Order: sequence, then C-alpha cells, then structure tokens
Amino acid sequence: MALSVLGTGAVRLPPETRQLRQEVRDFLDAERAAGTILGRPDSWLTGWDPAFTRRLAERGWVGMALPRKYGGGGRGNLERYVVIEELLAAGAPVSAHWVADRQAGPSILRHGTEEQRRHFLPRIAAGACFFSIGMSERNSGSDLASVRTRAERTDNGWRLTGTKMWTGGAHVNDYAIVLARTDDSEDRHAGLSQFIVDLRDPHLRIEPIRLLSGEHTFNYCHLEGVELTDDALLGRPGDGWQQVTGELALERSGPERFLSTLPLLTALVGQLRRTTCSPDQHARVGRLTARLSSIRQLSLGVAAALEAGRPADVHAALVKDLGTRFEGELVNEVREILPVAARFDATRGTFPELLATAILHSPGYTLRGGTNEILRGIITRGLELSS
Repeated sequence: MALSVLGTGAVRLPPETRQLRQEVRDFLDAERAAGTILGRPDSWLTGWDPAFTRRLAERGWVGMALPRKYGGGGRGNLERYVVIEELLAAGAPVSAHWVADRQAGPSILRHGTEEQRRHFLPRIAAGACFFSIGMSERNSGSDLASVRTRAERTDNGWRLTGTKMWTGGAHVNDYAIVLARTDDSEDRHAGLSQFIVDLRDPHLRIEPIRLLSGEHTFNYCHLEGVELTDDALLGRPGDGWQQVTGELALERSGPERFLSTLPLLTALVGQLRRTTCSPDQHARVGRLTARLSSIRQLSLGVAAALEAGRPADVHAALVKDLGTRFEGELVNEVREILPVAARFDATRGTFPELLATAILHSPGYTLRGGTNEILRGIITRGLELSS
C-alpha cells in the first residue's frame, strides 16, 4: 500500500513536495536494500539508529523547519510532513532524533535565548544532539500540572530534585527538557518552568522501564540534586505551562499518531496479494484505508495551521484521540482479517513478527502523549469556547 493512494484532499501540498517525496522514497529503497529498514510498527519510538539519523541530516531532512541561520533547512511544516510520513510509512528507525526534531528544536527556537539557539539548533539539524521529554511523573501523567519535581534557587542557578518517568531514550540521548515547579502558586498551572538538563549529569540516575516486548525504550529519570546554571532555564520562570502546552500541540498532531501501525497494514496487503482475497477481506481493508485517509487529512490540517501560525491545540488533541484509537483497532482488525499466529521470535520483518510487535506495543498507543480521556476533555472545552 503506497502512501500516495491516500490522496491529499482539502489540504493541498505544495507542488515541490512531489519531487521531495520521490527523493525520500528513493533514499528509503536504498536503505531497505542495505538492511537498515525492517518496516516494523512503532519504529519512531523504538528504532534508535543515530547513523541513520545522520544520513537523513546530510540530506537536510532533520531540522527541516528550523531557520537556515541556525543550521536548519528553512523549509515549511508541510514539506517536513511529507518527509516524516514517508519515514513512518516505511517503518524507518527514526527515534534517535524524533523528539529533538519534533518539539525540542521548535521549543528552543521559540523560547530559548540566542545563546541556546546557536548552541543546540545546529547540532539538532546535524543529527548530532538528541533530546528526551521530561514531563510525566508517577501520578502526574494526565494531571501534568501536579508535577512534584522541584527547581530551587541557588547562588549559581538552580538545583533540581525529583523523578520523571516515561523519559524515552534518556539512557542514550544527550539532553532532556524537564518541567519543574519553581514557585508554590495557588494556581497549579503557574509556578512551573522548563530546564534543559544534561542526561549525563553525575547527579542524574537512569532506571529502565521495559516494554512488554522486553525492549528498553522508557526510563525513570531520578534528578538527585542536579545543579544547573541560569543558562539552563528555557524561557522565563513561571512560563513552563504555556510552553509545555505549545509542545504538546506538536507532539499530538503529527502522523506518528496514526501511522505507527501502517507497516502492519502494508504487510497485510502484501500477504493478501499472495492469496485469493475474499470480498469481506477486501471490504475491511478498504474501510481501514478510508479511516486512515480521513485522519491523515485532519493531521494535515493541523500542519497547515502551524505553517500559518494559527493555534491548533484542539485539532491536535482530536488527531491524537482518533489516530491512536485507530492504531489499536487496526491491530485487532488485521488479526481477524488474516488469522496468523503472532510470533515475536519469528524472523524479523516477517508478518508474524510484525503482528507480534504491534500487539505488544498497542497498550501504549492511547496513553503516550496524554491519555485519550484527557484529550476528550480538551476537545470538549475547545468546542464549548468556540460555540
């Protein structure tokens, strides 16, 4: 199933993206032939391959939307969208640079000092600096404003104490943007600030959280008196909540929220082509494709809004809710359309192995990036305000 069959609908991609898309596909064909791409589900989360990231960066496909003055590509969000959806559709190993490219870079560009921009952004665009997210805590995932990690003033800057969890890639990445409480305000959304923390700091301890598959992707991140200078503060003290919500719009609206399991759907179509496809199988695959197309159109609308500088928080939440539910339901549909024994110990890249990977990853689809129940509250409030 080539991604091109999904169409572009109401959001028209710039003409130059056609050539860009073909360039990315040619690159992916070469990488696939070299054995670096296995087309596995959820590769944007678990496929950590810094060498692959550097090859993307050499082609200008990391930091695409960052300004040229900071080493970026100076291209638009829609061009970036084309590149990342092709990478996701192929199941490419992109997790090394994913957070840095998707949200850390844009956040530093928007809220950072000039010194921070000049230090971090060229390295992100070069595929040489990787970031993790330091938001969630135990009992403070969906209720993010209740975080208990504290940043206290010192003579030289700040001291951070607390524990973050679900910090993807903290054991292999370079930095994390950490949300911490800097003031005990009555308003829980006030008094929060963000800090850029070196993940190799001696007062920072990483503890693995393993997936059902046994993979080590997530971590507890114990900040045990991490000392920071003032230049580690991102933005102004107390502005952390506004900055985080801006990041979440980027985190929730991208094609990774509905394409995580596309490699499995692609593999299903490949399997069915080798047999006589029944009318029921054909119809069910068609319905899945139609749902995928409609969610993609909504996601493209968010990308277009961001391109135009318009707020898109509510629509981003809608993409995440619809998209991640679709991802999980797709796994169940595939199991019914083509009953095959899922085997995690099967040959890598085969249909039974891809199915096993998708099954074991599926519990996280509607949790990461904010639970769908919380997102529906955001959508409801947004609709009430607009009515």
